[in-house]
Parts: sequence; structure tokens; C-alpha cells
Amino acid sequence: MNATDRTPADLLRSALAADPGRPLVTFYDDATGERVELSVATFANWVAKTSNLLQGDLAAAPGDRVALLLPAHWQTAVWLLACASVGVVADVGGDPAAADVVVSGPDTLEAARACSGERVALALRPLGGRFPQPPDGFVDYAVEVPGQGDRFAPFAPVDPEEPALVVAGREFSGAELVERARAEGTRDRVLSGLPYDTWDGLNAGLYGPLANGGSVVLCRNLDRLGEEALAQRIESERVTAVRR
Repeated sequence: MNATDRTPADLLRSALAADPGRPLVTFYDDATGERVELSVATFANWVAKTSNLLQGDLAAAPGDRVALLLPAHWQTAVWLLACASVGVVADVGGDPAAADVVVSGPDTLEAARACSGERVALALRPLGGRFPQPPDGFVDYAVEVPGQGDRFAPFAPVDPEEPALVVAGREFSGAELVERARAEGTRDRVLSGLPYDTWDGLNAGLYGPLANGGSVVLCRNLDRLGEEALAQRIESERVTAVRR
């Protein structure tokens, strides 16, 4: 990757320039049977659309705090990079009452109502499906994001020294995040069943592969998969490292 990259958004731009067609995130949900594979280019397109939604429709600006009440999921990975692209702080599992924007999965909608700012709901259904009935007081992500632009430019440059991520009570600047991801990640194809509520989970399931030219097989509800089926997945996905 490019040695001058200082933010997660920089890492994604470098990955896109180097090899847009390579797999970046392959997602499994072993409760629903869902499998989604996103190349660098497809992932970057989702990030651009989500960034435009966040900056434009939701009026988020650098320094704002976005509470992400979401599990380890490919759409969560998109939101993490969208926050980095706009320059807002991604507060994983953060207090909605202290956030400017809250992004919630279907299981945390009641808690998310504590946010007095903009609220976004993700159904987390296969193929990025929408809610059958949109939750009151929330923007349905699956309804709003398809119409957003495929290219994104921040209104203001993102400062790599400003806070970019909060997880498990620890705050990281963009530059610190990139430095740690480079040092602790690998070029492996990583199968990760770790949740996104710790740095280890985020690094194994997104930042480490992105920073080092690797890729991730991100597995939700991996405990529902037997050892034989897991071994088959490791073989079929050409996994070279496992974190669970």
C-alpha cells in the first residue's frame, strides 16, 4: 500500500488504484445463509454513496460523532469507511444520546431513539434489503443510499490527527489507526468471526486487511457453523489465517 496514506479513506483509495477487482470483504451470515462478496471497487462504491448520504442528506461535518449500533457486517464496514471519508468520529457501540448521528441495526432501534440528531436504520437483510415497514423517526438506509452519487469529495480535507474512531472506550486518530493496522494486520485472507466491538475485531475484520493488501471473510453467527463446514469454508475461500 501507499506509504503516505494517513487515514482509512487514504487506504481505500490506494487499494482502489492498485487492484480494484480483487476481493476485499466476503460476508457470511450463518443464521440466514447469506453470502456477499465485495471487490475493492464495489466496496468503494458503497462507501462513496454512504459518504454522500452522511455529508449531504444528514449534514454531518468533521468532528461530529456518529454512534454505530451495528454488528460485524459488510454494511458496518462500509459505514466505518464512510465516517473516515467525511471526517466524522465513528463511535462503535457509542451512546446515542451523546451522538450527532446514530446508525442502528434492527435490534437496537429503541436505544437509538435517544439520539436527538439524525437517525439511520439498517435492516441488515440479505442483498441490502429495506425494512418492510420503515421505523418511525429513522431514515431507511436501503431506501436512501441507492440514489446517492457514485463519487465523493469531502467539503473539507480530513485531518489525520483528529479523532476518527472510538471502540471499547479507546479513541484513535486516523493516523494512529492506519499505523496500528499496518503493524498488526497482514496480507492474509483472514476469516474473522470476531465482533466489531473491540480493536482486535475491527482490525481482523476490516482495517488490517485493508492496510496491508489482504482481504477478509467476515462471518456473523459463526458459532452456528460446525467444524466440518468451517473447514470447508476455509478451503473454498482460500483462507490463510483464522481469527475467532
